[in-house]
Amino acid sequence: MKPPKAMLLAAGRGERMRPLTDTTPKPLLKIGGRPMIEWHLDALARAGIREVVINTAWLEQQFAAALGDGARWNLRIRYSMEGRDHGGALETAGGIATALRWLVDDADDPFWVASADIHAPEFVFDAAAVQMMRDDPQRLAHLWLVENPPFHPAGDFGIDAGGRGLADDAGPDGRRWTYSNFGLLRAALLDGIEAGSRAALGPLLKAGMRQRRISAEVYRGRWHNVGTPEQLAELNR
Repeated sequence: MKPPKAMLLAAGRGERMRPLTDTTPKPLLKIGGRPMIEWHLDALARAGIREVVINTAWLEQQFAAALGDGARWNLRIRYSMEGRDHGGALETAGGIATALRWLVDDADDPFWVASADIHAPEFVFDAAAVQMMRDDPQRLAHLWLVENPPFHPAGDFGIDAGGRGLADDAGPDGRRWTYSNFGLLRAALLDGIEAGSRAALGPLLKAGMRQRRISAEVYRGRWHNVGTPEQLAELNR
């Protein structure tokens, strides 16, 4: 069976990372001597993924110049240029909906979505999770959640005893967790979102959870939502 495709979200302005992001898109800032986005490209290639879509807006011409067509990772990279084609970033759901034509060959195909500016060097784009999605065509998404960082203490979602995401409540462990910005999605999650429109992903995830059609698990590896120049410097130290 063909491996799934993947989308890396890279269209944001990175306001909190200024002044670094005045001249460089946040996903191209370096950790360990390599742009953040390259850590994901390496991991996708190791997982056997061969087709990747990167959406861009801010300073978007820099992405193709830095990453090319993906050949050095044995990937095929396409760029969904929201700045050029739509006047700016379309938010997460709008960006994904706009790229769906490149992400799915069949409506039921799951695909990976990850934020290009998250540093999670041990995250694995796991084939077993893809198979779980394929075995349950009613599942709209599977998400990885993490411990709540200091800037988001209330978290986003709970997880019930059966591994389903909870939009409104803590799980039986009394916990709510933060969405890691790594997930497997299906096109049906984006129903009603037109290509080229601006739309947030959060409300769609909550609606899917209320239908008990989204599962979740806790990711315990290193995870950094690099928000400030000081955090980036600390990681590089």
